Amino acid sequence: MDKNNYVLIMAGGVGSRFWPKSRNHFPKQFLDILGTGKSLLQITYNRFLKICPADHIFIVTNSQYNDIILDQLKGISPDQLICEPSRNNTAPCIAYASFKLAALNPDANLIVAPSDHFILFEDIFIERLLFALAYTNKHEALVTLGISPVRPDTGYGYIQYGKETEEGIYKVEQFREKPSLQKAQEYLSDGNYLWNAGIFIWKASAIISALKKYTPDIYRLFESGREYYNTPEEQAFIDENYSRSPNISIDYAIMEQADNIYTIPANFGWSDLGTWASLHETADKDSENNVVAARQINLKDTQNSIIHINTNKLAVIRGLDNFIVVDDGNALLIYPKDQEQEIKEVVKQMSESYGDRFI
Repeated sequence: MDKNNYVLIMAGGVGSRFWPKSRNHFPKQFLDILGTGKSLLQITYNRFLKICPADHIFIVTNSQYNDIILDQLKGISPDQLICEPSRNNTAPCIAYASFKLAALNPDANLIVAPSDHFILFEDIFIERLLFALAYTNKHEALVTLGISPVRPDTGYGYIQYGKETEEGIYKVEQFREKPSLQKAQEYLSDGNYLWNAGIFIWKASAIISALKKYTPDIYRLFESGREYYNTPEEQAFIDENYSRSPNISIDYAIMEQADNIYTIPANFGWSDLGTWASLHETADKDSENNVVAARQINLKDTQNSIIHINTNKLAVIRGLDNFIVVDDGNALLIYPKDQEQEIKEVVKQMSESYGDRFI
């Protein structure tokens, strides 16, 4: 393994589209949502042990999840948790982590990846990442893995790419927001669009240079803490200054502005597991195309649905087609699967009406 390879696992989100399983106090990255006996974070962490040693894997998270992470990732050091005291989106937390790792190793070559994605073909995934790391080790480049689309999906952002600059490396022309169905069909027909999976590869020095050029306010904020990184004074500096950073994603702050953005097309059976429907596509199904997680259930005349029931509850269900049924703690969700994009807003309304104890 290359001693300069590091991984930043992003594990601070709340996964609101997976409500009611995913809650603010215990979001989806910490759940065994696939029924494997391991949480999504544990699966992701184990996957990256093929890239670098355990002490080179850092978890970027919100401070409220410290204890959960230390409990789930046995042997990880508290020093490997990079804790944001407030949620200011991805650009500030990536900036903080990059400055910290650059202080630890000026030649640090980073993978930045979500904690809660599904990867079917891990060997291909690892091979593509090692290919990307070899490229960023030699070039001042910001690289993203792009997923070759298999359908005109309106739930993902897209990467429009241009000419091949080296074998397997393509210049990014533009990032596109989540499209309409018609536009997504056009992207698929054009053949030079990829799904944006939010998986980035770059040297710490390269992303810091980009921050200095394109978001000088974020750069100056975290540059001012150089003397504190990896010292006992680091957390005090972050607690005092982090909330002053703007709330902005790395896509808006850097990726849509920089001129040294490249992509590597890949197909390794990826899903962002962003919704119940995406879990339905990914998980094993019964003969009626249902995904069922329940120990005590009587299911009849039901198809194309996803059903998660607490293990201590008996469920009797009949006559559903294309529904989500999730029972968890003090909340029950029964919703048409093809209308699940509404769930996030409904949960917000419920919070305003009944308080955060349900969220």
